[in-house]
Formats: sequence, structure tokens, C-alpha cells
Amino acid sequence: MYVGALELDVLLGDVHSLKQKRSLVRPVLAELRRRFDVAVAEAGHLDLHRRALLGISCVAADPGHVTAVLDRCERLVAARPELELLAARQRMLGPEDD
Repeated sequence: MYVGALELDVLLGDVHSLKQKRSLVRPVLAELRRRFDVAVAEAGHLDLHRRALLGISCVAADPGHVTAVLDRCERLVAARPELELLAARQRMLGPEDD
């Protein structure tokens, strides 16, 4: 079993409140869940209205599949015009990790 985790640090466009932030982030999270069948959450920068840290995870028997799914998730977020991807960090845990 392989578990992959992806952290995406994003900058939001013209957002002036946490309510506006949620209205931009929530549809992105829902689309990631729907299209890629991954676990996803807003995992950081909760009190900042122009930043969001998105956490995405995937579990599979093949490490190549995990990497491919997380790469597609990153590309989807990077392609969103209302978001600017500042940083991406991907990690993998496998059977040899304790």
C-alpha cells in the first residue's frame, strides 16, 4: 500500500473576507474529490483571507498511480484562474516506511 500526500500553497485573487475565501476554495475542493476520488481539505492558513493550504491524499497499491493522481490534482489547481499556485510539496509513504 502506498499513501501519497500533496500540499498546495495557493494565493487567492481579489478576496477581502474569509467568507469570500471559502466561496472560492470550497468548489475547488469539491472538484478535486469528484474528479480524482482523493481526500482533500483546507489544511492551513485558515485565518488568512488571501492564502490557503490545500492538503490532498491518495492511497493505492501502485506508487506510480499515486504520483499520477497527485500530479493531475496539482495541474488542476494550477490551471484555475482565480488561484495562484505558490508552492507544491509531494510526499510518499510505502511498505518500506515504518
